[in-house]
Formats: sequence, C-alpha cells, structure tokens
Amino acid sequence: MAVKAINRIKIVLVEQNKTSKWLAGKLGMNESTISRWCTNNMQPPVDTLSEIARHLNVDIRDLLSSTKKTIN
Repeated sequence: MAVKAINRIKIVLVEQNKTSKWLAGKLGMNESTISRWCTNNMQPPVDTLSEIARHLNVDIRDLLSSTKKTIN
C-alpha cells in the first residue's frame, strides 16, 4: 500500500519558486531535515509547521493534506 502524503511543504515551495535550502536558512535548520519533511519521511512539530507557514505566507492548513476520504 502506498504511503499517503501528510504535508504539502514541497508543493508549496515549488508553487512559490522557493527551495528547501531557502527554507532551511529561514528556519536555521539543516537542509537534510527539510528534505525529510518534503518527502514525508518525517513531520515537523506543530510549532515549526506554524513557522514554515509564516515564512511562506500561507495558512498552516495549506501545508496539510487531509487524511479523510472524500465523499462523492
């Protein structure tokens, strides 16, 4: 079974023409940590997710993928 994406950090970075290196610099973190978030191998703590949203100027909800199934 495929792993479902939990966050959309990578997608929002691409949409804004920003890199994980840029985000790492803004957060004062290692690029490999950002990479793990972007590939959904790890998830950032909620307070860090809030900081990411602030730097990307988006609502924190825009960084999350729903795990609920949609009803058609």
